[in-house]
Amino acid sequence: MGRVGIGVLILSLGALPACRSYHPMPLSPAAVEARLQPPDADSMRVRGQELKHPILPPLAIDLRDGLSPDEAAVLAVIANPALRAERNRRAIADAQVLQAGILPNPQLALGFDFPTVGATGGTVPAFGVGLSWDHTSLIGRRQRVDAAEAQRAQVELDVAWLEWQTAEAAKIALVRLAGLERQADLAAEGTTVFLQNAARLKSAVDAGFASAVEQAAADAAAVQAQATLLDLRKQAGQQRIALARLLGLPPDTDVHPQVDALPACCLDVPPLARLLDGLEQRRLDLVALRHGFASQEATLHATVLGQFPRINLGVTQARDTSNVGTTGIGVTIDLPIFDRNQGHIALEEATRQQLFDEYASRLFDARADVALLVDALGALGEQVRQARDALPALSALADAYRAALDLGQADAMSAFAAWNEALQKRVEVAALEQEAAEARIALELASGRFHLEEAVTDGTVGEEAR
Repeated sequence: MGRVGIGVLILSLGALPACRSYHPMPLSPAAVEARLQPPDADSMRVRGQELKHPILPPLAIDLRDGLSPDEAAVLAVIANPALRAERNRRAIADAQVLQAGILPNPQLALGFDFPTVGATGGTVPAFGVGLSWDHTSLIGRRQRVDAAEAQRAQVELDVAWLEWQTAEAAKIALVRLAGLERQADLAAEGTTVFLQNAARLKSAVDAGFASAVEQAAADAAAVQAQATLLDLRKQAGQQRIALARLLGLPPDTDVHPQVDALPACCLDVPPLARLLDGLEQRRLDLVALRHGFASQEATLHATVLGQFPRINLGVTQARDTSNVGTTGIGVTIDLPIFDRNQGHIALEEATRQQLFDEYASRLFDARADVALLVDALGALGEQVRQARDALPALSALADAYRAALDLGQADAMSAFAAWNEALQKRVEVAALEQEAAEARIALELASGRFHLEEAVTDGTVGEEAR
């Protein structure tokens, strides 16, 4: 065998030790349980401070005084198991970028011929060594790498968008829990009053100072108040489990909102024009789609370049049985008679058009979602104002009936009706304020703003998502 053939063979065999080895990853119950363990308090604080996200700011998490809406948002991004699984897509995208830049291996061909029959005197064993490489792998390589890198950027933003959705869902869940607990506290306060009144009327009936009808009215009011309280406590319990799930915590975790977790209801609605200004730069899903479109553009470009004929270059060295050695150069070219990559080009062109229309449709829907939430928040604000305005008069009426009943100047049924109406109005105000707070968070999600106040005050546009 000649020097060229020996050198090529040694070079090929020398590259083999660089191969990766296989390492098993058992899906055992112990490994899964360890993966599902939530971070401890110190880890939460550190990871919250080191959070890097296009919209969510870093935040130190301290659960000792309860959970704030912003802490719930950051904790959900840190500990939610579904997000951990989604982040693995980043490693897949990195691997695709790596694969896109790798060139195909050269091909080594070896052949031997041994004289066995006939006039074999003076002959020697013949051999042939060939080394070839697909030259067309260089064509479109830059475009394929660009496509993979744009795809990786899209994956990064897709994951960030899911994190943003989960963070805002956690904020809504915490605000909802705080609102239900507030309503339950109001219901508990009313239930205590109604039970006390029922007990007092029972004593009055026994003493002959009240009628059985008044006693029945008091008992009915107390039963209704207890039923309302139990229903609100049931809803709060279920909401606490839903919140723990979003935060990546076990369902039996005792999650408590901070005292001021339900913010004071801000009824100022940001102007629609300010929220729509720069929306396509703030909404991470829209930015991700633009990167996806750029990836498809590069893919189409590479596919168009792929219509050039496949060229395979090679060098050979051989020796025949008469001990005559030869060295040759070979070129293999595909003749583009039937397949000119026209099917793949048509597919990539159609995919590009689909992505273009999908982006336009998503932008249209995003603008409509923001407009719908702005309108809904305005209507909710008016409802909150009306309910708040009606509350003082109902409370004053209930207090007047209470004083008149103590003096024997009012019947118990009218007094209980007034008290119940005042209590229900207080619960209604709390429920409307909770709904308005949830709508504001939903508007934050749709508009890509962490806090709406910046849009209310100066209308500045957040930094463009990268």
